[in-house]
This record gives sequence, C-alpha cells and structure tokens, in this order.
Amino acid sequence: MTDVDDAVLARQVADAAAGLLRAIQDDGADGARGDREANALILDLLRAARPGDAILSEESADDLARLQSRRVWIVDPLDGTREFGEGRDDWAVHIGLSIDGVAAVGAVALPRRGITLCTAQPPALPPSAARPRMLVSRTRATALCAGVAEAIGAELIGMGSAGAKAMAVVLGEAEIYLHSGGQYQWDNCAPAAVAAAAGLHVSRIDGSPIRYNQAELSLPDLLICRREWAAPVLELVAKSGVCG
Repeated sequence: MTDVDDAVLARQVADAAAGLLRAIQDDGADGARGDREANALILDLLRAARPGDAILSEESADDLARLQSRRVWIVDPLDGTREFGEGRDDWAVHIGLSIDGVAAVGAVALPRRGITLCTAQPPALPPSAARPRMLVSRTRATALCAGVAEAIGAELIGMGSAGAKAMAVVLGEAEIYLHSGGQYQWDNCAPAAVAAAAGLHVSRIDGSPIRYNQAELSLPDLLICRREWAAPVLELVAKSGVCG
C-alpha cells in the first residue's frame, strides 16, 4: 500500500476493515469485539503504509504529538457500534485524513450494503426529491432538527451512524443531514471529506468551516446537505439561537 495515493489507501483500508467487521457481525459478536479488531487492523495498515503520519482513532489513546503533524489520519473503526450489535446495516467504517486541519481525503465503507465511497471517485448527485428529506439520529433527534424540519416541510428519517447518514446524502437518498447532539472528530472527518468531494455543503451549524486535528476532541455539530438547502437551514439554525 505504500505506493498508492492517499484516497486509494483510505479506500483499501476501509474495505479491509469492512470485510473483517462483516465476518465478526456474522459470528454474532458484539460491537466491542468489532471495535477492537477493526482498530488493530486499521492501525497496522496505516502505520505500514504511512509511517510518518499521525493517527487519531476513537479506539486508541490520544497522542497529542499529533498536534505537531500536518497529516493526521482520523478514523472510526466502527461508527454505529449499537447498530452493529443489533444486527442492523446502518453502521460504517471511517478512514479520514486531515491535512493542515482540513478533511482532505476520506473513505466511508457501508459494509452491509457493499458500498465504499471515497474522495477519489464520489458519485454524481442524482436529482433532489420534491420534498426534502432530513436525516436525524434514530434514538435522539434534537428539538433543533425537528424545528428546522417542520419549518422547511422536510420528512424526518431516523438512521444510525453518522457515516451512514452522511453517505445517504451523498447517494441521493436524502437532502439534508443536520446534527446538533454532539460528535467527535472521528465521527465526521471521513464523511465530511467524501461529502465535500461530491459537491455537497459541509460546515458547522453556524456556517463556519470544520477544523480537524484540534486538541479538543469534541466536534458537537454538523451540517451536510445539498447546496440549495444550506442557506435556508443555516438561517433557521441562526434564528433558533442554538449557536448564540
């Protein structure tokens, strides 16, 4: 893998972890085993291919030496551990690369769907639905999301992992993914990179750019949407006072 470019590497690593996780889920194992074994595989592959890069993973201790590195792989070996353990398919593998704080490269695998999307070859966006569809957490949709959806007449669709929701917008299965319930850098680095490469709007819910490889791991809010919906949604969020 040392002779491939970053996007191809991200996809290869995501695919390898996806295959492992499918087998583990088929065994009826819980998410803890999936997290542990996928993390070990991903770290081994990235360290072998890019020994000079830093890595930030949800399943490993944070080494703050990464803050001195321009290139940091930000990974979530199993995004949607609950969904994985329940035998669902709305979970994902995130392999992102932050360069100078920007989500520059990424791959998101949806293992049960047999799909891996990456920054090198994002799909063309299909036409939007007449009525916008907004993706929210299937277990804890926020009042902000409900209020914005009502104001624009959107259909709310509950779904599991952040990666699954973001990729649903990339695939044209929804128009808007609005999140205000709390996330971490590994939850959205790879999805943000893929979404941006596909031509979608990607920002914080105050409209500001998302910055990665920060000392603070929390990255609590996110908007990924079709570009025509960015201004209306950001205006409604601003009026709600949530960002104030």
